Parts: sequence; C-alpha cells; structure tokens
Amino acid sequence: MRLTALLFAAILLPGTAAGQTEPLSSTASSTPASASSAQDGQKPDGQPSSLPVSLERIREALAQPPGPVLRGLDARPTFKVEIQERLKLEEILATLDVKSGPVPAGGLSTAEQQRLLWPSVDNPLRQPYAAFSQSELLTILVENLVGKYLAGRMVNALTAADRERAEAAAREDVRRAIAEFCVQQPDGGAATRLCSIPPR
Repeated sequence: MRLTALLFAAILLPGTAAGQTEPLSSTASSTPASASSAQDGQKPDGQPSSLPVSLERIREALAQPPGPVLRGLDARPTFKVEIQERLKLEEILATLDVKSGPVPAGGLSTAEQQRLLWPSVDNPLRQPYAAFSQSELLTILVENLVGKYLAGRMVNALTAADRERAEAAAREDVRRAIAEFCVQQPDGGAATRLCSIPPR
C-alpha cells in the first residue's frame, strides 16, 4: 500500500512542477502595478499574456444588459388534436363477438383447466355443481326461472297498479281544488272558464 502511494506521488509531482510557468518567488515579489497589468491580459514586462481569454472582453460582456429570459410565456398554444382512426376502431369493435353466453365462475380458461385436471368420471365431487343433489339443482333451476320470468312481470304489474292509484288520487285532488276555487269566485265562477268545464 505504501509503495502504491509513493509511486502515485512520484507520477504527479513532476506534472505539477512542469505546469508552473513562473517561479513562486517572482509571483510573491510582484508589485501592485504588475498585478494590474496581469489583470489587463499582459505580463508585467508589457508583453501580452498567453491566456486563452481576454479580461476586457469578459468585462464588456458583463456590462451589457441581460437579454430576454424566456420568450413566448404569454403566447397561446397553436396546436390541435384530431382523431382519424375512429371509424376503423368502430369497425374492429363491431367484429368482436361478446355475446358468447354466460361465463363460468373464474372464467373460461379456469373452467377448462378444471375439466382437464379433474375429469368428471374420476372426480365426481370436484365438479362445479357437485355440492347439490338432483332435487336441489331442480329447485335452483325453478327459482331462477320464476325469478327471471314471473318476478319481473309481477313487479311491473304492482308498479302499474300503484301508478294508476296515484294518478286517480292526483285527479281527485285537482278536482277538489278546482271546486273550492270556483266556490270562492263571484257567481260560483260562472265567468271563469275553468269552473264551466264539467268534471270527469
């Protein structure tokens, strides 16, 4: 480890010494006049410096006012979006067959896997409706048919009867309110057209 550190220091030491252009003693003994001439891009002896930049140019660039920071902050966007594939998408969706009937619990692929893993001949109790006996399956079937066909009609009939009853009650309320209004009018409401209409 020590040998590596010494070798690394030996490689770097000559590189740093070669990078210095002037000895340290001459830089330390420079006067303020030589420092100002060094700032102007010239060496203390009046010759131009070998720096790749000019301090005068940097001062001029810093003296100029800054330009606009961001342009177009208040400008409204000039773009629009068009959907050109709508008809094609509707044509593709029209070709899909989504009316394939009821899907078993877990999906079609799960039902197919179950059918392949546990054939009904070898595993009768692992089938989807194995928990029900024949009479229970018949009861479920009848309940579903009654619920689907008769219950909807019964609900519609009850709803229609309720609606007719409510309409009759509303008509009676309107007839009674008109009769009370006509009684309060002079001459029993003979001049009012509403009172001359016979009740239905």
